[in-house]
Amino acid sequence: QVQLVESGGGLVQAGGSLRLSCAASGLTFSRYVMGWFRQAPGKEREFVAAISWNGGSTAYADFVKGRFTISRTNAKNTVYLQMNSLKPEDTAVYYCAAEGSLVITQSAMMYDYWGQGTQVTVSS
Repeated sequence: QVQLVESGGGLVQAGGSLRLSCAASGLTFSRYVMGWFRQAPGKEREFVAAISWNGGSTAYADFVKGRFTISRTNAKNTVYLQMNSLKPEDTAVYYCAAEGSLVITQSAMMYDYWGQGTQVTVSS
């Protein structure tokens, strides 16, 4: 049974930082592209960042470039999202996801497994 468990969310002031973690189990972690998505109230789920199986390639949504960094540690079956310079508009539930085609994609439809999400709230 595949499980993705996010942690690290919380309440932070604008300009602050948070580091999200996603621990995976039940799958061969190093064979999966890992992604982060987010969904704000009343909005559709949107792509945030993704990282290749070995960490050699990354992709980011334009609205997080220069502020967020995705990384992974395959030995720990964990993917991270370091979020700096947070803005109120970053407020959302953040989800990690695993995609087994080895190709980085921004399409949520391509991801096979999803976590339950962690809430990030940025106050102004």
